[in-house]
Formats: sequence, structure tokens, C-alpha cells
Amino acid sequence: MENATYFHFMLFENLGHIRYSLFSLGFILYCAIIFFNVLIILAIFLERTLHQPMYILISCLSVNSVFGTAGFFPRVLTDLLSDIHSISREACFFQSFVIFTYAANEYTILMLMAFDRFAAIGKPLQYHNIITPRFLTILIVMNLTYPVILLGIAALLTTKLTMCGNKLFKVYCHSYEIVKLSCENTIVNNAFGIFIMIVTSVIPLCLILYSYLKILIICQRSSSQFKGKAYQTCIPHIVVLLNFSVAVISDVTLSRVVTLHLPIGLSVFLSLEFLIIPPILNPLVYALNLPDIRKKIFYLINPLK
Repeated sequence: MENATYFHFMLFENLGHIRYSLFSLGFILYCAIIFFNVLIILAIFLERTLHQPMYILISCLSVNSVFGTAGFFPRVLTDLLSDIHSISREACFFQSFVIFTYAANEYTILMLMAFDRFAAIGKPLQYHNIITPRFLTILIVMNLTYPVILLGIAALLTTKLTMCGNKLFKVYCHSYEIVKLSCENTIVNNAFGIFIMIVTSVIPLCLILYSYLKILIICQRSSSQFKGKAYQTCIPHIVVLLNFSVAVISDVTLSRVVTLHLPIGLSVFLSLEFLIIPPILNPLVYALNLPDIRKKIFYLINPLK
């Protein structure tokens, strides 16, 4: 048995001149992600009227997008221009930790958003007594801390494994793909990985769906004006949720269901969708659908108008 000190990204091999086109596309996309998400963060931070729970959680979503893509794009762009597509064990484990922390945080933030909308629509008169600044801060800290702890433990378990291979058929370090390279018994790693997926994805998703189902029931009993206002604030969250869920399901399916045979290009896109589409789509959805954010963004872009 050998313990690999480096991992090799095999999908960068033999790209030829297309790698320059991919680099250009990736660089433009990364700049757009940073630009739009920073705009959202600045708009909410600088406008005191936007210092409300819903908008603070939207800014958390943008911060998380910047965090997650920072763990992915710089490394991938470097590999596209490099002739050596290797990464050290330590850097690989760290990249995997950052990317999957981003994915787990996305669901926990979306869960808090659903809870906030449920409180605002279900108990409008008590809303400000329920979602106080202190309570919101505690919720955010708690819900962003436990995925970090769980994924940190998972990363430590993976570092203890002896690797009998070092070829990754991904363009980034994927924790499950790393575990599959081990020649040891990985039942503990696999079981803990499933536990993390349930705690950070399945349970939050169930709570989100429950919250929106309750909101839908409340809206059906309310006036058309109330219903329209509720839908206006909830639809952007639902669009973001559906988009991210489809992306995560695609990645999990491609990693765990080995019987799928797809073209390499399609397989790579589906595995990267959760890292590419939500970070660019989320700020556009909120900027286009929420007038308060849209107004402040227009002012930031053109303060003279």
C-alpha cells in the first residue's frame, strides 16, 4: 500500500487549445459572480432600511457564494493554464472542505429564510418579537457552525485513510471521490458522509418544504392582496431553493450512482452546477424581484441619477 502525497486531476489532460476558451469563460463567470454578489452585500450593508432579517439572510447567501467559489475558481483557472494538474493532499482536503461547507451553508441559510418568511406571514403582529436581532444572530451562528464542525470531522477521518490511488476524475477535490481511492475499509467514512448529508441537506430541505407548505395554506385563507405580497417575497426564495436542490441532486447522483454513463462534458457540467449556477443566479433573482434591493443597486452603479 502507498499513501499518495499528491492527487492528479485527470479531466484536464489533453484539453488542447480549448483550455484557453474554457479559461476565458471561467474567468468572466467568476468576475460576474464576485461583482453581482458584492453588489448585493454592499446594497444591504449600506442601506439602513435593508437591515432587516430577510435582507440580512440574503446577504449571508451572497457571502457564502463568494466563499464557495473562492475555493473552486482560482484553482480550476490555474489548472486550465498549467501543464501540471496536481494538488497536494493538504490543499485537496482543504478545497473539499471549503466547497462542501459552502454547499451545507447554502441549505442552512435557505432554511432560515423559510423560517423567517413563515414567521412574517404566519404571525405578522408578533414577527418583530420572534425574529429579534439577537435571536437572528444566534440562529445564523448556530446554523453556520454545525456544518463546519461535521465537515471538519469528516475531513480528519479522510486524512487518516491510506490512499492506493491518486487519480481524480473531477476538476476539483470531491470528498467522496477521495474516499473511493482508499484501499482501507471506508465504511465509517461512508456512514458519516451519509449522516452529514442527512443533517445538512435532507433535514433542512424537509423543514423548508414544511415552512412553505404552511405559508401556502395561510395564503389560501387570506385576501388576494395579502396573497400577492406573500408570493412576491417567497417566490425568489423558492426559485433559489429549486435551482440549488437540482444542482446538488445532480452532483450526488453522479458521484454515488456509478451506473450512469454520460458524455464527459455533460457529466462535468452537472457536477459543477451547484458551484456555478446558484452563485450567479441568486443575486440576479433577488435584484430583479425585490424592489428595495434593486433600487439601491441602481444607485450604487449610477449614484448621479
